[in-house]
Amino acid sequence: MRVARLHAAGDLRVAAEAEPVPGPGESLVRVGAVGLCGSDLHWYSEGHIGDAGLTRPLVPGHEFAGVAEGGRYDGRVVAVDPAIPCRLCPMCEAGHRNLCPQVRFAGHSTTDGGLQEAIAWPERSLHPVPAEFTAADAAMLEPLGVALHAWDLAHARVGDTVAVIGAGPIGLLAIQVARAGGAGRVIVVEPLDHRRRAAERAGAATTLAPTEAGAAAWRELSGLGCDVVLEFAGTDPAIATALTAARPGARVLLGGIPGDDTSSFPAGPARRKGLTLVMVRRMKEMYPRAIDLVATGRVDVRSIVSEQAPLAAADRAFIRATNRSGLKVVIDPSA
Repeated sequence: MRVARLHAAGDLRVAAEAEPVPGPGESLVRVGAVGLCGSDLHWYSEGHIGDAGLTRPLVPGHEFAGVAEGGRYDGRVVAVDPAIPCRLCPMCEAGHRNLCPQVRFAGHSTTDGGLQEAIAWPERSLHPVPAEFTAADAAMLEPLGVALHAWDLAHARVGDTVAVIGAGPIGLLAIQVARAGGAGRVIVVEPLDHRRRAAERAGAATTLAPTEAGAAAWRELSGLGCDVVLEFAGTDPAIATALTAARPGARVLLGGIPGDDTSSFPAGPARRKGLTLVMVRRMKEMYPRAIDLVATGRVDVRSIVSEQAPLAAADRAFIRATNRSGLKVVIDPSA
Protein backbone atom coordinates (compact mmCIF):
# COMPACT_ATOMS: atom_id res chain seq x y z
CA MET A 1 0.00 0.00 0.00
CA ARG A 2 1.03 3.66 -0.37
CA VAL A 3 2.07 5.69 2.65
CA ALA A 4 3.13 9.35 3.00
CA ARG A 5 5.86 9.86 5.60
CA LEU A 6 7.37 13.11 6.83
CA HIS A 7 11.15 12.62 7.08
CA ALA A 8 12.04 16.21 7.96
CA ALA A 9 10.53 19.67 7.66
CA GLY A 10 9.23 19.99 4.10
CA ASP A 11 10.33 16.44 3.23
CA LEU A 12 7.19 14.35 2.67
CA ARG A 13 7.69 11.12 0.69
CA VAL A 14 5.12 8.68 -0.67
CA ALA A 15 6.35 5.09 -0.75
CA ALA A 16 5.08 1.51 -0.73
CA GLU A 17 4.88 -0.33 2.58
CA ALA A 18 3.33 -3.53 3.88
CA GLU A 19 -0.34 -3.34 4.78
CA PRO A 20 -0.97 -3.34 8.54
CA VAL A 21 -2.48 -6.36 10.26
CA PRO A 22 -5.10 -5.50 12.91
CA GLY A 23 -4.31 -6.68 16.40
CA PRO A 24 -6.72 -7.66 19.19
CA GLY A 25 -9.54 -5.14 19.44
CA GLU A 26 -8.55 -3.41 16.20
CA SER A 27 -10.14 -3.07 12.78
CA LEU A 28 -8.61 -2.21 9.45
CA VAL A 29 -9.78 1.08 7.97
CA ARG A 30 -9.41 1.82 4.23
CA VAL A 31 -8.70 5.53 4.50
CA GLY A 32 -10.82 7.70 2.21
CA ALA A 33 -10.18 11.22 3.50
CA VAL A 34 -7.57 13.05 5.59
CA GLY A 35 -7.96 16.71 6.45
CA LEU A 36 -4.83 18.82 6.83
CA CYS A 37 -5.01 20.59 10.17
CA GLY A 38 -3.00 23.57 11.38
CA SER A 39 -0.99 21.24 13.60
CA ASP A 40 -0.15 19.10 10.55
CA LEU A 41 1.15 22.24 8.88
CA HIS A 42 3.42 22.91 11.86
CA TRP A 43 4.82 19.38 11.51
CA TYR A 44 5.32 19.86 7.77
CA SER A 45 6.83 23.35 7.91
CA GLU A 46 8.88 23.07 11.10
CA GLY A 47 9.39 19.36 11.76
CA HIS A 48 7.88 19.75 15.23
CA ILE A 49 4.92 21.10 17.13
CA GLY A 50 5.55 22.68 20.51
CA ASP A 51 8.10 20.58 22.35
CA ALA A 52 7.37 17.42 20.30
CA GLY A 53 9.66 16.81 17.35
CA LEU A 54 10.31 14.15 14.75
CA THR A 55 12.22 11.17 16.10
CA ARG A 56 11.59 9.01 13.01
CA PRO A 57 9.72 9.41 9.71
CA LEU A 58 6.10 10.01 10.70
CA VAL A 59 2.80 9.49 8.86
CA PRO A 60 0.87 12.74 9.44
CA GLY A 61 -2.88 13.18 9.66
CA HIS A 62 -5.35 13.02 12.54
CA GLU A 63 -8.53 14.19 10.81
CA PHE A 64 -9.43 11.04 8.91
CA ALA A 65 -12.11 8.56 8.02
CA GLY A 66 -12.66 5.59 5.75
CA VAL A 67 -14.40 2.26 5.34
CA ALA A 68 -13.99 -0.34 8.07
CA GLU A 69 -12.91 -3.79 7.00
CA GLY A 70 -13.80 -6.56 9.40
CA GLY A 71 -15.26 -6.18 12.88
CA ARG A 72 -18.69 -4.92 13.83
CA TYR A 73 -18.54 -1.92 11.46
CA ASP A 74 -17.45 -3.93 8.42
CA GLY A 75 -18.28 -2.11 5.19
CA ARG A 76 -19.40 1.11 6.88
CA VAL A 77 -17.88 4.58 6.65
CA VAL A 78 -16.37 5.40 10.03
CA ALA A 79 -14.87 8.52 11.54
CA VAL A 80 -11.63 7.70 13.31
CA ASP A 81 -11.05 9.22 16.73
CA PRO A 82 -7.31 10.03 16.56
CA ALA A 83 -6.77 9.85 20.32
CA ILE A 84 -6.01 6.59 22.10
CA PRO A 85 -6.06 7.41 25.83
CA CYS A 86 -5.01 4.92 28.49
CA ARG A 87 -8.53 4.98 30.04
CA LEU A 88 -7.00 4.05 33.41
CA CYS A 89 -5.35 7.23 34.75
CA PRO A 90 -7.10 9.76 37.04
CA MET A 91 -7.68 12.13 34.10
CA CYS A 92 -9.36 9.44 32.02
CA GLU A 93 -11.42 8.23 34.97
CA ALA A 94 -12.57 11.81 35.60
CA GLY A 95 -13.77 12.13 31.99
CA HIS A 96 -10.86 14.24 30.79
CA ARG A 97 -9.33 11.77 28.37
CA ASN A 98 -8.06 14.69 26.25
CA LEU A 99 -5.68 15.39 29.17
CA CYS A 100 -4.44 11.80 29.52
CA PRO A 101 -0.65 11.94 30.07
CA GLN A 102 -0.22 8.60 28.27
CA VAL A 103 -2.45 9.40 25.28
CA ARG A 104 -1.31 8.26 21.84
CA PHE A 105 -2.43 10.56 19.05
CA ALA A 106 -2.49 9.88 15.33
CA GLY A 107 0.14 11.78 13.36
CA HIS A 108 1.98 12.87 16.51
CA SER A 109 5.25 11.74 18.08
CA THR A 110 5.65 8.03 17.23
CA THR A 111 2.01 7.21 16.36
CA ASP A 112 1.43 7.15 12.61
CA GLY A 113 -1.63 8.94 11.30
CA GLY A 114 -4.04 8.69 8.43
CA LEU A 115 -2.01 9.59 5.33
CA GLN A 116 -1.88 6.00 4.14
CA GLU A 117 -4.19 3.73 2.22
CA ALA A 118 -5.05 1.59 5.26
CA ILE A 119 -4.55 1.76 9.01
CA ALA A 120 -5.24 -0.60 11.90
CA TRP A 121 -7.02 1.25 14.71
CA PRO A 122 -8.88 0.33 17.93
CA GLU A 123 -12.46 -0.53 17.07
CA ARG A 124 -13.72 1.36 20.14
CA SER A 125 -12.30 4.54 18.55
CA LEU A 126 -14.30 4.13 15.32
CA HIS A 127 -17.60 5.95 14.89
CA PRO A 128 -19.97 4.81 12.14
CA VAL A 129 -21.72 7.66 10.35
CA PRO A 130 -25.05 7.89 8.51
CA ALA A 131 -25.13 6.51 4.98
CA GLU A 132 -25.34 9.97 3.42
CA PHE A 133 -21.98 11.02 4.90
CA THR A 134 -18.93 10.90 2.65
CA ALA A 135 -15.52 10.00 4.03
CA ALA A 136 -14.61 13.71 3.85
CA ASP A 137 -17.72 14.57 5.88
CA ALA A 138 -16.70 12.02 8.50
CA ALA A 139 -13.11 13.30 8.61
CA MET A 140 -14.38 16.82 9.35
CA LEU A 141 -16.04 15.58 12.54
CA GLU A 142 -12.66 15.83 14.28
CA PRO A 143 -12.20 19.61 13.82
CA LEU A 144 -15.90 20.02 14.54
CA GLY A 145 -15.33 18.16 17.80
CA VAL A 146 -12.56 20.61 18.73
CA ALA A 147 -14.86 23.57 18.05
CA LEU A 148 -17.60 21.88 20.08
CA HIS A 149 -15.21 21.24 22.99
CA ALA A 150 -14.19 24.92 22.95
CA TRP A 151 -17.87 25.90 23.01
CA ASP A 152 -18.45 23.68 26.05
CA LEU A 153 -15.52 25.31 27.84
CA ALA A 154 -16.93 28.76 27.05
CA HIS A 155 -19.96 28.27 29.35
CA ALA A 156 -21.91 30.46 26.93
CA ARG A 157 -25.53 31.46 27.43
CA VAL A 158 -28.31 31.77 24.87
CA GLY A 159 -28.16 35.26 23.38
CA ASP A 160 -24.49 35.87 24.18
CA THR A 161 -22.37 37.95 21.84
CA VAL A 162 -19.47 35.80 20.68
CA ALA A 163 -16.23 36.80 18.99
CA VAL A 164 -14.22 34.32 16.91
CA ILE A 165 -10.63 35.33 16.23
CA GLY A 166 -9.31 33.44 13.23
CA ALA A 167 -11.61 32.06 10.52
CA GLY A 168 -9.67 29.00 9.52
CA PRO A 169 -11.57 25.70 9.38
CA ILE A 170 -12.01 25.34 13.15
CA GLY A 171 -12.98 28.99 13.47
CA LEU A 172 -15.56 28.56 10.71
CA LEU A 173 -16.98 25.52 12.47
CA ALA A 174 -16.98 27.41 15.77
CA ILE A 175 -19.17 30.09 14.16
CA GLN A 176 -21.69 27.43 13.20
CA VAL A 177 -21.52 25.78 16.63
CA ALA A 178 -22.08 29.14 18.32
CA ARG A 179 -25.10 29.82 16.13
CA ALA A 180 -26.48 26.34 16.79
CA GLY A 181 -25.82 26.86 20.52
CA GLY A 182 -27.93 30.00 20.71
CA ALA A 183 -25.40 32.81 20.32
CA GLY A 184 -27.16 36.09 19.71
CA ARG A 185 -24.48 37.43 17.42
CA VAL A 186 -21.06 36.26 16.18
CA ILE A 187 -18.33 38.76 15.29
CA VAL A 188 -15.26 37.46 13.45
CA VAL A 189 -11.74 38.84 13.04
CA GLU A 190 -9.70 37.37 10.19
CA PRO A 191 -6.90 38.85 8.05
CA LEU A 192 -7.71 36.98 4.82
CA ASP A 193 -10.53 38.35 2.71
CA HIS A 194 -11.70 34.98 1.34
CA ARG A 195 -11.97 33.60 4.87
CA ARG A 196 -13.94 36.63 6.04
CA ARG A 197 -16.40 35.91 3.23
CA ALA A 198 -16.55 32.27 4.34
CA ALA A 199 -17.24 33.46 7.90
CA GLU A 200 -20.20 35.50 6.65
CA ARG A 201 -21.56 32.44 4.86
CA ALA A 202 -21.11 30.44 8.08
CA GLY A 203 -23.30 32.87 10.01
CA ALA A 204 -21.09 35.70 11.25
CA ALA A 205 -23.04 38.94 11.67
CA THR A 206 -19.91 41.10 11.31
CA THR A 207 -16.42 40.39 10.01
CA LEU A 208 -13.37 42.57 10.60
CA ALA A 209 -9.78 42.64 9.44
CA PRO A 210 -7.32 42.83 12.36
CA THR A 211 -6.59 46.47 11.54
CA GLU A 212 -10.29 47.20 12.05
CA ALA A 213 -10.57 45.42 15.41
CA GLY A 214 -9.39 48.09 17.83
CA ALA A 215 -11.04 48.98 21.13
CA ALA A 216 -13.31 51.61 19.52
CA ALA A 217 -14.72 49.05 17.09
CA TRP A 218 -15.61 46.65 19.89
CA ARG A 219 -17.31 49.43 21.90
CA GLU A 220 -19.40 50.30 18.85
CA LEU A 221 -20.25 46.68 18.06
CA SER A 222 -20.78 45.23 21.52
CA GLY A 223 -20.79 47.94 24.18
CA LEU A 224 -18.64 46.65 27.02
CA GLY A 225 -17.38 43.83 24.80
CA CYS A 226 -18.19 40.25 23.88
CA ASP A 227 -19.42 37.71 26.42
CA VAL A 228 -17.28 34.91 24.98
CA VAL A 229 -14.18 35.04 22.77
CA LEU A 230 -12.90 32.00 20.85
CA GLU A 231 -9.34 32.36 19.50
CA PHE A 232 -8.12 29.97 16.81
CA ALA A 233 -5.17 31.79 15.23
CA GLY A 234 -2.26 30.98 17.55
CA THR A 235 -0.45 34.33 17.31
CA ASP A 236 0.23 36.96 19.95
CA PRO A 237 -1.61 39.70 17.98
CA ALA A 238 -4.65 37.41 17.77
CA ILE A 239 -4.59 36.84 21.53
CA ALA A 240 -4.28 40.60 22.08
CA THR A 241 -7.30 41.14 19.84
CA ALA A 242 -9.21 38.50 21.80
CA LEU A 243 -8.53 40.33 25.06
CA THR A 244 -9.58 43.64 23.52
CA ALA A 245 -12.82 42.08 22.26
CA ALA A 246 -13.80 40.63 25.65
CA ARG A 247 -16.06 42.39 28.11
CA PRO A 248 -15.09 42.54 31.82
CA GLY A 249 -15.50 39.11 33.39
CA ALA A 250 -15.62 37.29 30.03
CA ARG A 251 -14.11 33.91 29.19
CA VAL A 252 -11.45 33.81 26.47
CA LEU A 253 -10.79 30.41 24.91
CA LEU A 254 -7.31 29.98 23.43
CA GLY A 255 -7.34 27.24 20.79
CA GLY A 256 -4.65 28.42 18.37
CA ILE A 257 -1.23 26.75 18.35
CA PRO A 258 1.79 29.11 18.31
CA GLY A 259 4.65 28.30 16.01
CA ASP A 260 7.40 28.59 18.65
CA ASP A 261 5.49 27.08 21.61
CA THR A 262 5.29 30.49 23.31
CA SER A 263 2.36 32.86 23.68
CA SER A 264 2.30 36.27 25.34
CA PHE A 265 -0.41 38.85 25.88
CA PRO A 266 -0.97 42.28 27.42
CA ALA A 267 -1.45 41.46 31.11
CA GLY A 268 -2.88 44.85 32.09
CA PRO A 269 -6.14 44.71 30.11
CA ALA A 270 -6.66 41.05 31.00
CA ARG A 271 -6.14 41.75 34.70
CA ARG A 272 -8.27 44.90 34.81
CA LYS A 273 -11.12 43.09 33.06
CA GLY A 274 -10.79 40.06 35.32
CA LEU A 275 -10.79 37.75 32.31
CA THR A 276 -10.76 33.97 32.51
CA LEU A 277 -8.33 32.50 29.99
CA VAL A 278 -8.98 28.85 29.13
CA MET A 279 -6.72 26.62 27.04
CA VAL A 280 -8.44 24.31 24.53
CA ARG A 281 -6.78 20.89 24.39
CA ARG A 282 -8.14 18.74 21.56
CA MET A 283 -11.56 17.34 22.62
CA LYS A 284 -13.41 14.91 24.84
CA GLU A 285 -16.18 12.51 23.76
CA MET A 286 -17.61 14.67 20.99
CA TYR A 287 -18.30 12.30 18.08
CA PRO A 288 -21.95 11.41 18.84
CA ARG A 289 -22.86 15.10 19.22
CA ALA A 290 -20.82 16.13 16.17
CA ILE A 291 -22.48 13.46 14.03
CA ASP A 292 -25.91 14.64 15.17
CA LEU A 293 -25.13 18.31 14.41
CA VAL A 294 -24.14 17.39 10.85
CA ALA A 295 -26.91 14.84 10.28
CA THR A 296 -29.58 17.34 11.35
CA GLY A 297 -28.16 20.12 9.18
CA ARG A 298 -27.22 22.45 12.03
CA VAL A 299 -23.56 22.38 10.99
CA ASP A 300 -22.36 22.16 7.37
CA VAL A 301 -18.92 20.54 7.33
CA ARG A 302 -18.78 20.42 3.51
CA SER A 303 -18.65 24.21 3.41
CA ILE A 304 -15.14 24.26 4.88
CA VAL A 305 -13.57 21.84 2.36
CA SER A 306 -12.07 23.85 -0.49
CA GLU A 307 -9.82 21.23 -2.12
CA GLN A 308 -9.39 17.47 -2.38
CA ALA A 309 -6.21 15.86 -3.68
CA PRO A 310 -4.86 12.32 -4.14
CA LEU A 311 -2.09 10.92 -1.95
CA ALA A 312 0.41 11.23 -4.80
CA ALA A 313 -0.06 15.01 -4.67
CA ALA A 314 0.17 15.25 -0.87
CA ASP A 315 3.37 17.30 -0.85
CA ARG A 316 1.89 19.98 -3.12
CA ALA A 317 -1.32 19.90 -1.09
CA PHE A 318 0.65 20.63 2.08
CA ILE A 319 2.31 23.59 0.39
CA ARG A 320 -1.04 25.00 -0.73
CA ALA A 321 -2.51 24.47 2.73
CA THR A 322 0.47 26.24 4.30
CA ASN A 323 -0.15 29.21 2.00
CA ARG A 324 -3.76 29.34 3.30
CA SER A 325 -5.09 30.18 -0.13
CA GLY A 326 -8.26 28.18 0.54
CA LEU A 327 -10.01 26.69 3.54
CA LYS A 328 -9.63 22.98 4.33
CA VAL A 329 -7.48 20.74 2.14
CA VAL A 330 -8.48 17.07 2.19
CA ILE A 331 -6.31 14.25 0.83
CA ASP A 332 -7.89 11.03 -0.43
CA PRO A 333 -5.43 8.11 -0.09
CA SER A 334 -7.82 5.87 -2.02
CA ALA A 335 -7.84 8.08 -5.12
